[in-house]
Amino acid sequence: MTALDLSSPVAVVGTGTMGQGIAQVALVAGHPVRLYDAVDGRAREAADAIGARLDRLVEKDRLTGAERDAARARLTSAGSLDALADCALVVEAVVERLDVKQELFRALEDVVGDDCLLATNTSSLSVTAVGGALRVPGRFVGLHFFNPAPLLPLVEVVSGFATDPASATRAYETARAWGKTPVTCADTPGFVVNRVARPFYAEALAVHELRAADPATIDAVLRESGGFRMGAFELTDLIGQDVNESVTHSVWQAFFQDVRFTPSLAQRRLVESGRLGRKSGQGWYDYRDGAERPGPHTAPPAEAPAYVVVEGELGPAAELIGLIREAGVEVRPEDGYGAGRIVLPDGGTLCLTDGGLPGSEDLVHFDLALDYRAATRIALSASAGVRPGLLSGATGLFQALGKEVSVVGDVPGMIVARTVARIIDLAFDAVARGVATPEDVDTAMRLGVNYPLGPFEWNRRLGDAWARDLLSHIHEWEPSGRCAPSLALHRHAAADAREGTPS
Repeated sequence: MTALDLSSPVAVVGTGTMGQGIAQVALVAGHPVRLYDAVDGRAREAADAIGARLDRLVEKDRLTGAERDAARARLTSAGSLDALADCALVVEAVVERLDVKQELFRALEDVVGDDCLLATNTSSLSVTAVGGALRVPGRFVGLHFFNPAPLLPLVEVVSGFATDPASATRAYETARAWGKTPVTCADTPGFVVNRVARPFYAEALAVHELRAADPATIDAVLRESGGFRMGAFELTDLIGQDVNESVTHSVWQAFFQDVRFTPSLAQRRLVESGRLGRKSGQGWYDYRDGAERPGPHTAPPAEAPAYVVVEGELGPAAELIGLIREAGVEVRPEDGYGAGRIVLPDGGTLCLTDGGLPGSEDLVHFDLALDYRAATRIALSASAGVRPGLLSGATGLFQALGKEVSVVGDVPGMIVARTVARIIDLAFDAVARGVATPEDVDTAMRLGVNYPLGPFEWNRRLGDAWARDLLSHIHEWEPSGRCAPSLALHRHAAADAREGTPS
């Protein structure tokens, strides 16, 4: 099954921001495009808005004047659904209400031919449920674009329970012909991106609710240590707190209130107060004129130790050994067993967080970094009873490596480590349940939400048992089940252990 021929008309129903974006993508690809909106006049307004965006593409040398003129000639507004009768594809981008979408598609079935591909751009509703009332449900598919559709490359091609494989393939090939990067997935709550991405928000909110760090510090650690483009609080302010919470709540309810997807009370209170983020002027941050954005908590300068002793293997933090030497701090290696550690001259110990609490007065945990050389900030955590001077020595060591240091509360798994581990876990769980392939999950998370690595890429870098062990330790301290590793992650780690056992 191949992509739709460029001569085939494509219709978009619903002419808000997303509908206009999808229409522009199909139009620039070369299709005749028809716009329809139930509100009189909106389709014409949308056509004018798309024409203005085409003008800007010409100004930016992304389209020629001739290409713009040809695209404009292919774009029409429809006064009724009857005008869509000969379309080969109709994409819906109306309000996220099941009854509204079902009514629309039932009406479309009375108009278009049986070979017309019908698609919903829903991000939170079941594709199976939307198409369940159709006479020919096999030609119904999810085409989930990401906003803004003309710029973001990812499209999730979602097969409902009744979707014919040929229909999904045609939708996939059409999206690819439009210059997008499609991934295929089964109809499951949140599809790929909105399912696997929940911990990015949830763990930041959990750390905040545990009073371990403020939003600005958590965001800075996620960006400057974790390598994420934006922190969770600034990103939800950009998305809209109401929108982000609604998706979280929808996924949680769709999974029968699975504890792994539990919404945040802190975010609920923010929404109830009307602080929805950038669009309302206030969210986690204040965007009103003259407001100053708070900076992260950063430790004051401290003296670096003259030397350190490295015992055992540091695993994901092994790169620190070279960085410490480059900073002029002597490294004295010693044999050791179990998790590696860095010992300061006064006997205090630094360890990469393992999901537990520091506990001892002689122990400081440091957080995971995507790349310890490139990281500009490191988070440290110690118990309230940490020995005087130890935290200062640990701070001085990382400052000697050119890092800003944020000291956070003693929350299990800290910030980056618990976030990455939970993302890896949900990714393994999704693949085990047939939602998508590992390759498509990695592609979706890198392109859909700009993660620096896909979950399976992270897992290969960190080691096959790393996420399972860290989450198991967190679960010991927080036994709600929210952070308990999935059966899929347990199976993967066990299989890797068997493969590594000498015969």
